[in-house]
Amino acid sequence: MTFPFDALRRAPDVEGEGLVASDAADRLILDESVDARREARDGELVVIGDAYGALALGAAWEGCRGIRVHQDALTGERALARNAAALDLSGAVASHTTLDADLVRGARVVLVRLPRSLEALRDIAGLIAAHADSAVVVYAGARIKHMTLAMNDVLADVFERVDVTHARQKSRVLVARGPRAGTGNRDLEPASASVDGLELRAFGGVFGGARLDAGTRLLLASLPDLLPGGTRDDPFVDLACGNGVIGAWLATRHPTAFVWSSDQSAAAVASARATAAANGVEGRVRVVRDDALSGRPDASASLITLNPPFHSGAAVTDRIAPHLFADAARVLRPGGELWTVWNSPLRYRPLLERIVGSTRQIARDAKFTVTVSTRR
Repeated sequence: MTFPFDALRRAPDVEGEGLVASDAADRLILDESVDARREARDGELVVIGDAYGALALGAAWEGCRGIRVHQDALTGERALARNAAALDLSGAVASHTTLDADLVRGARVVLVRLPRSLEALRDIAGLIAAHADSAVVVYAGARIKHMTLAMNDVLADVFERVDVTHARQKSRVLVARGPRAGTGNRDLEPASASVDGLELRAFGGVFGGARLDAGTRLLLASLPDLLPGGTRDDPFVDLACGNGVIGAWLATRHPTAFVWSSDQSAAAVASARATAAANGVEGRVRVVRDDALSGRPDASASLITLNPPFHSGAAVTDRIAPHLFADAARVLRPGGELWTVWNSPLRYRPLLERIVGSTRQIARDAKFTVTVSTRR
């Protein structure tokens, strides 16, 4: 019986029309790697970037066991667990929160959904080249519209041979073999930069990289000197923290304040922690990997900052922001403030008014709007 791709679900990530749990690229990666996977022994298969479990569970369905999996998004990791349980395959897969040497050590077959960021691909390829078996074969695929020739070059920097499969259903796979000696990354190091008196750190694929994006810059410039909260019991909360710049800014501008930063991206959490450490405020900035603010109690914060994403994987969707706004409203104390920056064409103000409370515009430039919403 063929693998039931249609049985996979995205939950607890956003679901809706046009948002799928698997696609043609997953099918092509599995088809191209079938012979290599049959030759691999238990524990020799690694899957990286699997959106909701199609690659790992497709391989498990065909008999592979001891499959190590890394997914950057926490919602993807939780969806994999749900899908594995539904298909009675939980014992075949093991999720690794961290992209590191232990994930790929000794691997002979690695299946990769190509990230859109070249920096993220360099991190992945470098780790595989440094720590996987010397005979490792990497099958890295995606929809063609999300692929560039530069991806071939990134793989060719650390592998002797990179082949390109025939396209199928607007998808393609790059097949890399022969790790080049001495070219891999023994340990991942974040990119670094000094911006406006702050040290920024970012691992591959994190929104904004090691820089201060224009929307966040406008938000920080708009925050008043006196802010509510900031105590250990009522910390400043930075939701969807990315590289951690807002949390580090708050902690350095308010030398006695405590900050709670969260993001569902494993790379973002690692970046935010590195940014806090680089600015000497790691003792006052707690960074957690979380789906929105599920780890925070109701009515436990007086200030939340947010620069909401509008991508779920490669898909553009308007369903992420309402989820974040709703959880921010739950966590805010009555009278607490949600400071949000957003692309002006998205027109989030009515949504913020309905979900959080009274909302007023604080700043606006050619592209971004900053608002503050007061919890009713």
